[in-house]
Amino acid sequence: MQFKPHQIQGLIECVPTKFEDERGLFYESYNQKLFAANGIPHDFMQDNYSWSKKGVIRGLHFQYEPHAQGKLVRCMTGKVLDVVVDIRKDSPTFGQHAKFILDSSVGNMLFVPAGFAHGFAALEETIFVYKCTDYWNKGSESGIIYNDTTLNIDWEIQSPIVSAKDLLLPNFLEI
Repeated sequence: MQFKPHQIQGLIECVPTKFEDERGLFYESYNQKLFAANGIPHDFMQDNYSWSKKGVIRGLHFQYEPHAQGKLVRCMTGKVLDVVVDIRKDSPTFGQHAKFILDSSVGNMLFVPAGFAHGFAALEETIFVYKCTDYWNKGSESGIIYNDTTLNIDWEIQSPIVSAKDLLLPNFLEI
């Protein structure tokens, strides 16, 4: 497994080593000791699963303390444009966003620590799964509207499909 730290501190892309032969392929997608040795020493409390049609945008979601969540995200099938926004007010990269292509054919994952808003755009029909460092807590959930003009994120989707709930999220300056 390769661990690739990003310029925004805390973000780590994880790329598995694949073993392929005539039967198919195998790779280890998670190993707690290996992840801890490479800057991801977290216990994961909850796994989540979503299926999205091409063109769906989910997010940008986060939870406030004391239930802030770190996430290890990946595609089981399909491909997404994964987007994270640094919402750590004491961070030198506060308000900056980063984008990653997560692709099931590559098997790459992204570790998103607590203190980031997270979302994705389904570039294909996708099954998206992620591990969380804390449980979902309704009272702590929040987010940022995907088309926030301050963040100016290019989601690479012409006519996005966005849930009614996500369309009601506040803008970046309101959080």
